[in-house]
Amino acid sequence: MYMYSQFTAAVAGTGFIGPVHIEALQRLGVKVKGVLGSSASKGAKVRDKHGLEVAYASFEELLADSDVDAVHLAVPNVLHFEMSKKALQAGKHVMCEKPLAMNAEETAELVALADSTGLAAGVCYNIRYYPLNLEARARVRKGELGRVFSVVGSYVQDWLLYDTDYNWRVLADQGGALRAVSDIGTHWMDLIHSITDLEVEAVFADLSTVHPLRKRPKGEVATFSDEALPPEQLEEIDITTDDCGSILFRFKGGGKGQLWVSQVTAGRKNCLRYEISGSKHALAWNSEQPNQLWLGQRNEANHSLLKDPGLLKSEIRPYANYPGGHNEGFPDTFKQCFRSFYDAIAAGKSSQEALYPTFSDGHQEVRLCDAILLSHQEERWVTL
Repeated sequence: MYMYSQFTAAVAGTGFIGPVHIEALQRLGVKVKGVLGSSASKGAKVRDKHGLEVAYASFEELLADSDVDAVHLAVPNVLHFEMSKKALQAGKHVMCEKPLAMNAEETAELVALADSTGLAAGVCYNIRYYPLNLEARARVRKGELGRVFSVVGSYVQDWLLYDTDYNWRVLADQGGALRAVSDIGTHWMDLIHSITDLEVEAVFADLSTVHPLRKRPKGEVATFSDEALPPEQLEEIDITTDDCGSILFRFKGGGKGQLWVSQVTAGRKNCLRYEISGSKHALAWNSEQPNQLWLGQRNEANHSLLKDPGLLKSEIRPYANYPGGHNEGFPDTFKQCFRSFYDAIAAGKSSQEALYPTFSDGHQEVRLCDAILLSHQEERWVTL
């Protein structure tokens, strides 16, 4: 076990996810020296709330801080490429929120740069780190399910259900041409690849923009805000990004996959599901009950594995920090993701040896997004 207090981090971003990074790092024992906000007041507010030393005035000031070993990027997608590039060039390890960049050309450049520096470069696909998803990975990769021939699932939310729901993510120039697919669909795709090691050979996508017009507040709005504004404080804007859609996957080796992704499904706040079927067994998981893993049998009773370190495979136990019956959830996945990131740095592991989601993984998800978008636009199978 490494002493995480040997590391000092800084976080760029003060919206919904920036403080999640700060809290997880502090729980892990990594020192968070400072934060960068989109304004001085936002930075100062988060600095004071979390007991940090510094609210940086600029990204350049953050990168010039010789105390900082690693930079966590929790900023809008359009900033990921340039900020990741500058951080690596400044000699900082990088943990970037997903998606890694706006297109595969940018992500390929970041992968090459990260490889040339030898620095740790990760993408925050935290859902890998629910203990039972790590257990599923171990079981599938040890061959306990047999040959995997189908993977089906969904990732659905409702926070953009109404045409008055607005966030920067709906804008193509801020989040990318895809939204539901890149914002949450890549979580599902990364998770399935992490568990099964299946490589996507081709995709077929049918996407939908439910609200081609949305009403944007004339002021500022926070992510997941429930604030309702009067009509005179709203303006209509054109939307081209996807609200929902269906994607078929063809995996190398003959396996098939299907994903339904939606940010307009009433009542589903944040629900990721998958079912993986193999020639021996099947397993399924639902993020709304993250401490249960369903195990399907043909010739004996099905059963449900409850998260308990004593029942998990030995290599998974370090990522389950509480006894059986004590649930672990969303904030814990960030802590465990960062645990594997800083463990790799301390051990001097290469990106090929690391368990954490690397820039190479982030590149593959963006390549998939590019193929999915082309498939939807041309209404055909697209081979990767």
